[in-house]
Amino acid sequence: MEVVYQRCAGLDVHKKSVVGCRMIPDGQGGFRREVRSFKTMTADVLLLADWLRAGQVTHVAMESTGVYWKPIFNILEGEFEVLLVNAQHIKFVPGRKTDVNDAQWIAQLLQHGLLKASFIPPLPQRELRELVRYRTQLIQERTREINRVQKVLEDANLKLGSVASNVMGVSGRDMLEQIIAGQDDPTQLAQLARGRLREKIADLERALTGRIRDSHRLLLKLHLEHIDELSAKMETLSGEIERLLIPFDQSNALARLDTIPGVSTQVAQILLAELGTDMSRFPSANHAAAWAGLAPGKNESAGHNRSAKVRDGNQHLKAALVQAAHAVGHMKDNYLSAQYRRLAARRGKKRAAVAVAHSILVIAYYLLKRGTEYVDLGSDYFDRRNEHYLQRNLVNRLEKLGLKVTIEPLQAAS
Repeated sequence: MEVVYQRCAGLDVHKKSVVGCRMIPDGQGGFRREVRSFKTMTADVLLLADWLRAGQVTHVAMESTGVYWKPIFNILEGEFEVLLVNAQHIKFVPGRKTDVNDAQWIAQLLQHGLLKASFIPPLPQRELRELVRYRTQLIQERTREINRVQKVLEDANLKLGSVASNVMGVSGRDMLEQIIAGQDDPTQLAQLARGRLREKIADLERALTGRIRDSHRLLLKLHLEHIDELSAKMETLSGEIERLLIPFDQSNALARLDTIPGVSTQVAQILLAELGTDMSRFPSANHAAAWAGLAPGKNESAGHNRSAKVRDGNQHLKAALVQAAHAVGHMKDNYLSAQYRRLAARRGKKRAAVAVAHSILVIAYYLLKRGTEYVDLGSDYFDRRNEHYLQRNLVNRLEKLGLKVTIEPLQAAS
């Protein structure tokens, strides 16, 4: 088999140790295989780099095992061509012998060019990505904590969530604070309502009549404190994310992404953190969709297509785009909302959300690649594209009701 890299190495990374196997010419037309083990402390990883450098290694490959590859990658990046490889891809390469350890097998595959590197963004994007992902986790935890507040209220026979659309709004928060302070008079609690909620004073008095115990007050106090703590951390992260985006977003891509229906500022930031601004790393929009896990799966047997789920991919980006797609489903008068309703009627809301998420990613891909502005095709795009089919369908439906239909152009009729 052809040798692609003359001097290369494979690394088998663990939590406390890393086994390296370097393949270098032996001077007799063959290759010498050298295996050595190192600890994963920074000083030991520097020794690993010296060992690779002494063998004049140019390419290094390792599996993407958890987060243990990151310290190794951070030190070797820049000096060596480091390939981070999907462990599943290595597993399915045929020909492995049982007596060959992982480092040797990775080195062999790399030497013959049989490994495909995973996409690793540059350092500024990795820093931005870490902060954005952590903020998403805090948002999810805050949502869970709000649900716990609702659970406590239900346990106390308080139906505040049935009257107020947002329990954590200004009015709801004032009522919760008074409940924690010991107030249980529904009339006085209802008077804390503000704005349009004051139109529901009578309903609030009924909803706030319950059986509040001291344990409920303690739980509500702890939940609200945790929510405030999470909100403060989210605000701090948002400020740092905006600071990191200033040098990262020189082409004002964030503002262009924000014009896509359903894409909020947070979703646009996730798009930039996960995708980056350089679309040349993806050969096409379909490749970007497959990387994000929004490409349709394929399950065909004996010429019959069976139901298949979408591919695995970037879960963080996929979740944000599906969330944006659901937001589009509540909108009107734009192309994406028309696509959502068209698909939801036939395939269901979940499938429609995935399809619209795919469309949002394709739009984002071309906005970032071409540096253009978003132009909406309009909510009547599908009707205009299939005008003859729509006309025939409507006429057939009216004729089934026993009506005779005559169609004339609007100008002629006037």
